[in-house]
Amino acid sequence: MTAEYKVNGSVAVITLNNPPVNGLGHATRSAIVEGMKKALDDAAVKAIVITGAGKAFSGGADIKEFNSPKAMAEPTLHTVINVVENSEKPVIAAIHTVCMGGGLELALGCHYRIAAPGAQIALPEVKLGILPGAGGTQRLPRVLGLEMALNMIVSGNAVPSEKLAKTKLFNEMAQGDLMEAATAFANKVADVRPLPMVRDIKIDYPNYEAFLQFSRNTVKAMAGLFPAPVKCVDAVAAAVTKKFDDGIRYERELFVELVQTNESKALRHAFFGERAASKVPDVPEDTPTREIKSAAVIGAGTMGGGIAMNFANAGIPVTILEMKQEALDKGLATIRKNYENTLKKGKLTQEKFDQRVGLIKGSLSYDEIAQADIVVEAVFEDMGVKEQVFKKLDEVMKPGAILASNTSTLDVNKIASFTKRPQDVIGLHFFSPANVMKLLE
Repeated sequence: MTAEYKVNGSVAVITLNNPPVNGLGHATRSAIVEGMKKALDDAAVKAIVITGAGKAFSGGADIKEFNSPKAMAEPTLHTVINVVENSEKPVIAAIHTVCMGGGLELALGCHYRIAAPGAQIALPEVKLGILPGAGGTQRLPRVLGLEMALNMIVSGNAVPSEKLAKTKLFNEMAQGDLMEAATAFANKVADVRPLPMVRDIKIDYPNYEAFLQFSRNTVKAMAGLFPAPVKCVDAVAAAVTKKFDDGIRYERELFVELVQTNESKALRHAFFGERAASKVPDVPEDTPTREIKSAAVIGAGTMGGGIAMNFANAGIPVTILEMKQEALDKGLATIRKNYENTLKKGKLTQEKFDQRVGLIKGSLSYDEIAQADIVVEAVFEDMGVKEQVFKKLDEVMKPGAILASNTSTLDVNKIASFTKRPQDVIGLHFFSPANVMKLLE
């Protein structure tokens, strides 16, 4: 089942139900249109609420249908949004947890929007080398204003719903139960006419030409060879310079153009590659896992420090082991500086900074890492040095601890032979800088 339909009093509720993020695949789109038809045909229904089951309103397009005929089969997302927007009865989007991509575009097509605090709002398409293709570039500027909408669309980054509470995006922020609030709101606006449409909002931005030119120049300089960010600016500009329907057509032209670029194809390949990497075909799903609640890293150099930051970023306490205090102090200072730089750039909150720095400690003694669930060796790439380290780890580490080597060139089986527990030894090759590169071999 991809969407459930039920009626509560005079309010029909369409609940997207396509786990894990209620992707807007063909079956889900069809179910929304079917639900809308039922609600419009039922004289007892005065208003309609669209929401999402589980942990999302909707994360957007269904990635399982990317590059398949179903992705563009009718009803397309454009068709769904037109059905919603042209409804004779008010449609309210009840937004929670995740509202991204096509999910946000669907919500923008509704007459009203209510959100729960903490919902993540985004149009992340630029990260796949494309742009929002179902009206996002035309509707979002009408509710957020030109500058805020452009920043969201060009960056693709999520914004918490409470930061958008005072904009025209949301008519109300739910303080208690979301569905109770949405139902109450639906009853309140059931007889309000004419129905408000985002498409009818006029964008008021004095001297928009200068702002758009400045934005285009800035984005072009930052984007380098990637065409999508600049095309995002062009599409948003159309929201100001063109009639709504013309802007929608122009957005679609740019979307189709970007889908064919090598950059977009490469970014989409990487997107699916990252997800495929987490699934190992010959490892059964019921394979027992080892819980990792604490970690250790041997070596406080560039690689060791980056690996330690990975654990801290995941909320796992980690101890860095070094042989000399000077080397340990230098490594810990570098880690702190890296976090401070991220904090200054606004990419890390003070709370997260304190938390992550607090999870990392140093030691000069193997005894202090003996109870770690996993230890990663990041010492000099020399088999003799590796032998010394792994013999010591075999001696001190608790039974069942994972003994990992960051080696990129040496034989992991040979390294495992230095211990009496080769079944616990694995290779974990991080790529430098380890706290930045999203790749582990």
